[in-house]
Amino acid sequence: MFRKSVNEGERADGGSALERGHERAVPGGAETAGVSRRTLTKSATLAAATMLLTGGGIAQADPGKAHAAKGLTPRLPAPTGPHRIGVTTLYLVDRTRRDPWEPLPVREVMATVFYPARTVRGCPVAPQMSRGAAERLPFIDPLFHEGLPSKGVNWAGTKTHAHTGAPAQDVRRPVLLYSPGGGDPRTLGTGIAEELAGRGYVVVTIDHPGDGSEVEFPHARTGRKKVRETVFRGNPRTDPKVFRTAIDTRIADTRFVLNQLEALAAGRNPDAAGRPLPEHLGRALDLRRVGIYGHSAGGTTAAEAMYEDRRIHAAINLEGFLDHPPASPGQEGRLFPIAQYGTDRPLLLLGTDGFAYRKELERSWSAMLAHRRGCTSRRQLDHAAHAVFNDYAAIAPQLQAAGLMSAAHRIKLVGAIDPAVSVPLVRNHVLSFFARHLPTC
Repeated sequence: MFRKSVNEGERADGGSALERGHERAVPGGAETAGVSRRTLTKSATLAAATMLLTGGGIAQADPGKAHAAKGLTPRLPAPTGPHRIGVTTLYLVDRTRRDPWEPLPVREVMATVFYPARTVRGCPVAPQMSRGAAERLPFIDPLFHEGLPSKGVNWAGTKTHAHTGAPAQDVRRPVLLYSPGGGDPRTLGTGIAEELAGRGYVVVTIDHPGDGSEVEFPHARTGRKKVRETVFRGNPRTDPKVFRTAIDTRIADTRFVLNQLEALAAGRNPDAAGRPLPEHLGRALDLRRVGIYGHSAGGTTAAEAMYEDRRIHAAINLEGFLDHPPASPGQEGRLFPIAQYGTDRPLLLLGTDGFAYRKELERSWSAMLAHRRGCTSRRQLDHAAHAVFNDYAAIAPQLQAAGLMSAAHRIKLVGAIDPAVSVPLVRNHVLSFFARHLPTC
């Protein structure tokens, strides 16, 4: 289901059995796109089997019957690793920066930490989204993802497989940061984060307020509500200044979060509200082994943050541009330094054949692969689209099966690939990369 390109130094036979099982040759470098409506209908019909294969189950619905008062409750696929998972949130305030989007005197960041737990007894299962954020999602996210329903879904009811406040295992673990897509919340990266935590990593998902669609804070403050909504009103790449501000801010957010994790590992509580932390959480952080992955604008952030911050040792770019948008039509945008100069650390570029901006993406990714340091690899998922790298990969087919999303909109969002294939495949790409370059033992 993917094509792999490697530059010097990457083992051509290094893929896992799952990867080899879905790899195919692409004559002349072209991909065969297009899946019949019959295939798509079959995919939606098999949605229940999809999540059973990953251990999570699925909310079943009959389009001909009325939904419950709050609508369909989507299910997330279960993690497959051996560790039970704890989770906590951090409210972090950077008093050295002003907010770039709103007239706020400080920069606030919300983060979620997933980690292997010593025990989960007595610790409740966490929701995917906070209630305030879930209430705002139907009014905001359909503006960015065409075809998402504005009603009929109980977003607040979706549960994770992680337990709030569970004590962490007193074992040093590699730390992985996650930056979501432009305009997306960190909560859409829950599935992959849980899979990594269940396999022995500490995963920190980061919201970029003002950019993220809806971000809920512990409290309101002068100049913002408790739930802060995105300032974006369309694709930020259509405005070079907005895109530059977004990426610069995300990289600064990432660096700040790393600083706060160092404080946590040193025994301090970085939460600006002083909320208690899970037992042994700081002792679980091995900040000598840090990686980062991100989707779309988060992929841009992940790659460039690694280039700029030597604390980061490996990165995955899930279909993010490595160049700035052109200042005017017909021109070429400036490459980010990592694409211009290359990197001496491992970088995976993972894309899809259904990305609407594949042609525009190709320039910067080709420039990245042209460097002969042997540290960058590229792979592709076929019959997939841009949001297959977040939780919509599992959720969109459920929405389609429930009659809440059309087949065409599902294809545009995540592609026609069945989640029984896409969910474990994407997880395996991410996990195998980090297991190779940042092993847990």
